[in-house]
Amino acid sequence: MAKFLIIRFSSIGDIIQCMNVVNGIKNHFPNAEIHWIARKDMGSFLNMDKRINRVWGFDKKTGFKGLLQMARQLKAEKFDYIYDAHSNIRSNILKAVLLPPLYYLFPRGPRYTLRHKDRWKRFLLFKLRINKFDKPFRGIISYQKPLATWGITNFESDYSDWNFPAEYEERFHRTLTPKTITLVPSANWEMKRWPVSNWQQVIQLMPDYRFIILAGPSDTFCETIQAIAPERVNNLAGKTSLLESCYLVKQSNLVISGDTGFLHAADLFHTKAIALMGPTAFGYPTGKQAEVIEVDLPCRPCTKDGHGKCKQSTWQKCMVDILPKRVVDTALRILDFKS
Repeated sequence: MAKFLIIRFSSIGDIIQCMNVVNGIKNHFPNAEIHWIARKDMGSFLNMDKRINRVWGFDKKTGFKGLLQMARQLKAEKFDYIYDAHSNIRSNILKAVLLPPLYYLFPRGPRYTLRHKDRWKRFLLFKLRINKFDKPFRGIISYQKPLATWGITNFESDYSDWNFPAEYEERFHRTLTPKTITLVPSANWEMKRWPVSNWQQVIQLMPDYRFIILAGPSDTFCETIQAIAPERVNNLAGKTSLLESCYLVKQSNLVISGDTGFLHAADLFHTKAIALMGPTAFGYPTGKQAEVIEVDLPCRPCTKDGHGKCKQSTWQKCMVDILPKRVVDTALRILDFKS
């Protein structure tokens, strides 16, 4: 039985995109034992997948000493395959402990592969406007590619046995009706958020539909979106945990979102989605059930994650110019096909 360790500490979106590699591992090694080390607060996502045998939660508060202690525990597991899907200081520390000395000169022990961050390509793109990445760049595929060195190339799967608390079905069965759409208006960086007024127009242009909003407790602007039609909009910002929000995404008829972790969750669950893509380079969905709406501007993409400055005379032009009518027409077509 092959024993795998996947190293990806954060963030929400990256972990969800990386979770797709479990399909490939199980397709090629049906009896594989899979372990994953992630930041402690990210464990709830990984525990959704019953095929992951153990999630190792690293607490940042324990610092370097805690990481070394966990590395020694991991080494005792005697993994056959180690996949560093993060490539940062912490994962390099783990690699130093888990791999034998001079591993690259004399490979032995566990097989090891790394997901490169292509920092040189990033420099060319964001500093010199020379794009050497795939167009569009799909994060899920970038996590799959390093496993080809082990002969893992088939990632197709209809896996649906996601592990959610049984109480969720009872708690949320009235939240999502056949005519409810899930909106994800927030994002870590404001530059990749669709304007509040555009979300309001979508709600106004779809008077026969109800909506739920998924966002964090600090996203108070969601109250303004809800106010446009409070009788039809259920603002859950700050009212659901990350795992609960994932469950709602999985059960949704349609998710409309920018480049967010919940967009990637919809991709993972094969939930129909509309992706509003603006300044970011690496957030494109992969699944056929997701439709991308974007505008063609020579400055796109201008940032890795939405952190930066907009050089257009109209701030956030790539998002502003995605018109609500276009989104609504796409949503109605998807929902009509779904019905």
